[in-house]
Amino acid sequence: MLDPRLLRAFIAIADAGSFTQAAERLNMTQSTISQQLARLEDAVGQSLVDRETRPIRPTTAGERLLGYARRILALQHEAETALGDPAGTTPVRIGVPEDIVNTTMAQVFGDFTRRHRAARLDVTAGLSRDLTRRYRAGEFDIVVVKEAAAEPDCRASFPEPMAWFESADSQSEWADPVPLVAFPPGGLYREAMFERIERGQRRWYIAFAGSSLRNVLVGVEAGLGLSLLPRSATIGHRVRPYAPLGAEPSMVVSLYAWEKTGAVAELADQMTAVLAVRQKASE
Repeated sequence: MLDPRLLRAFIAIADAGSFTQAAERLNMTQSTISQQLARLEDAVGQSLVDRETRPIRPTTAGERLLGYARRILALQHEAETALGDPAGTTPVRIGVPEDIVNTTMAQVFGDFTRRHRAARLDVTAGLSRDLTRRYRAGEFDIVVVKEAAAEPDCRASFPEPMAWFESADSQSEWADPVPLVAFPPGGLYREAMFERIERGQRRWYIAFAGSSLRNVLVGVEAGLGLSLLPRSATIGHRVRPYAPLGAEPSMVVSLYAWEKTGAVAELADQMTAVLAVRQKASE
């Protein structure tokens, strides 16, 4: 390992062409800078400058080392700068359902990281029940979930109007057994859908199961079956409400956050504002 202090002395001597001027540039005595060069020459086992010339010039070995020395010091400075910059060093862990991260929410995230350079947002999309479990286990700082009713410690909650949907191109009535387009096991809408169909004493089968909201919507658009979905999630898709199954009670979108003050609480408030706008748009 070459000592950066010794390399800095060598570069100063090579650039100045003088021990005296190099010492002045580094704010040290001439004897000190001479000793540092001597230590570097001992380390590499070769003479690095021609002390007989005026101005002092690097030897052949010194010329070879000079470029490496500059690069070593430049990399050291780069590393020190990177480690001294707090950008992205503080994780903020967020869990959200897939359809919550829209353009407006992403803009809130971007604005937050610009104002809090130390923050790094780790956003996980998933099923609400899994997100709730992980939040309670301390894996998330903020979580947005969809549930039948909000828990007492929720920070904010908004109604999520629900309805049955079919393809906008469907031409005929759905006969028993009713084909359903469903989320994977554990999905909140999946269980509510089965319960509602069975209360209506209708027979059913799963015609298509999608691993994401987008996949489920594609399945409904393609006419593969009916699905119970949030009204807000269907905007812009070729689906329409399926009236024969009647109206459905709303679920709620709830936001939870552990911290009540500070930057994380500030972000939770901004996310709440986005959810409020989203709720109004779905009315």
